[in-house]
Amino acid sequence: MQKAKDIMSSPPISICEDQTLQEVIKLLAEHHFSGVPVLSGTGKIVGIISDADIIRYSEKVKVVPNTNLSGWISPYADVSTLATMRKGIESLHHTRVGDVMTKKIHVVNEEAEVSDIARLMNRRNINRVPVVNSDNELVGIITRADMVQCMAQM
Repeated sequence: MQKAKDIMSSPPISICEDQTLQEVIKLLAEHHFSGVPVLSGTGKIVGIISDADIIRYSEKVKVVPNTNLSGWISPYADVSTLATMRKGIESLHHTRVGDVMTKKIHVVNEEAEVSDIARLMNRRNINRVPVVNSDNELVGIITRADMVQCMAQM
């Protein structure tokens, strides 16, 4: 039976909770990721930040005012909102990752069986699961894409 350590991406790319949304947005765009683990100043995993968290926060603070439920910006946005959006986007650049991240996270040990991880991801409807070692240190991450890759190799 395959284990987390067999299919995880390692070393994981992460961000610190004190970094800004601007930094995480650049990181996500650069690596074509939809989310990354968030670490405390001492290196412990304290959350996950995803594109969905950023979009949700953007709507909450009225940065992206004309979005539908899927998070897409409406093509019918009024031109007068562009100045508001620009100002809002500038404010996002100063917001801490720790203020926006999802704090309730599910982690797995590197010895966890892949079938158990698949059930966790499906049951909790999550897209990525951080992998920790016996010292509870972040050592990898498993995404839905990793799960599909694993199934393809069976």
